Amino acid sequence: MFATGLFVLMAVIFVVMTILEKKNPAHWIGYIRAFSEAAMVGALADWFAVTALFNYPLGIKIPHTNLIENSKERIGDNLGNFVVENFLSPQNIRPYIQKIKISNFVGDWLSKQRNQENLMKEVSTIILDILNKLDDTAVVSFIGKKAKEMSDDLKINQIVGNGIEYILDKKDHQRFITNLSKQIKEYVMNNQEMVKQRVKSESYFLIPKFVDDGIADKITSGLSKYFEEVELDENHSLRTEITQKFYSFSKEIQTDEKWVEEFKAIKNDFLKEEKIQQYSQDIWLSIKKSLSSELEEEQSALKNYIRKNLAELSENLKTDEVFQNKIDHWVRATAYKYILKNTHQFGALISSTVGNWEGKELSAKMELEVGKDLQFIRVNGTLVGGLVGLIIYTVSNFFI
Repeated sequence: MFATGLFVLMAVIFVVMTILEKKNPAHWIGYIRAFSEAAMVGALADWFAVTALFNYPLGIKIPHTNLIENSKERIGDNLGNFVVENFLSPQNIRPYIQKIKISNFVGDWLSKQRNQENLMKEVSTIILDILNKLDDTAVVSFIGKKAKEMSDDLKINQIVGNGIEYILDKKDHQRFITNLSKQIKEYVMNNQEMVKQRVKSESYFLIPKFVDDGIADKITSGLSKYFEEVELDENHSLRTEITQKFYSFSKEIQTDEKWVEEFKAIKNDFLKEEKIQQYSQDIWLSIKKSLSSELEEEQSALKNYIRKNLAELSENLKTDEVFQNKIDHWVRATAYKYILKNTHQFGALISSTVGNWEGKELSAKMELEVGKDLQFIRVNGTLVGGLVGLIIYTVSNFFI
């Protein structure tokens, strides 16, 4: 309104001065008329220039007007390239990346009980939502498929053989031998009458009973003493012999084709398709039920464990400088690499956003932001045009 009003004022002055000039030949009228005439020309020229940026002047489609709307794709591309080249270059972003220190901020944030509970609540809600939306049939099928793939490469005979060797190397089998020797010793001592009956039944009828009983007593006494020696002596020869037998058996299990086939048959029988599916379903439903229960209960073992670890993490982030430096360095390096790797994406985003705007919408947005300032170009054009016209008029009167 101010710029247009100034133009109207110049037009009125021009008309008045033109009329006065015909009736009054005073020199000052010509100067004012020259000023107002040039001011109108300057105002109209700058009005055309400002209007041509955002619209067609008077709705007439004059070439190279309505520039914003007609050049929005080029504006978007140039703006995107400008931002990438001048704001997202390595030398520009590096100083800002190096100032990033997120460990203290995260540590302070996590140290607040309310934030921990909010984080716990949001994570629990997300996980529960995922669990409820998962297709149980698809998950069971996936677990079964992976279990089948793993079982195909599983060599049970080697696992069993290595397990036996592990027990032998740890000498855990010695406890078994000790207990077994004790049990045999007690069994022999508790069944002396059975031994006597056996000796008597195998003896000749001519041999007296006391001889058979003596032989039976010697047998039971000898056996019990022998196994007592085995029980008490960790270096007994029988123990060594049993250990060697177990080692030989473990090697046989791992290498003998008979055992390979035997365990393969056991595995195939145990891991049939329908059994794998049943196992997979049981595993998944158990995991899902347990996890859902733990996430829904406020004071569950899982949530208490997470709370404890969050508190420890918060304390480490605030006090452990080595840990802080590791976290901050990782964040800086990741942010730096990600930004540099995706600078073209930022440019493309700006370009596509501007390019996808409606031409009139873009023009209206830019005119709303800078249009008021551009009106001062019209004001300046009016005043400068008037001054130039005045100078030309003065020069022509005095020197021409």
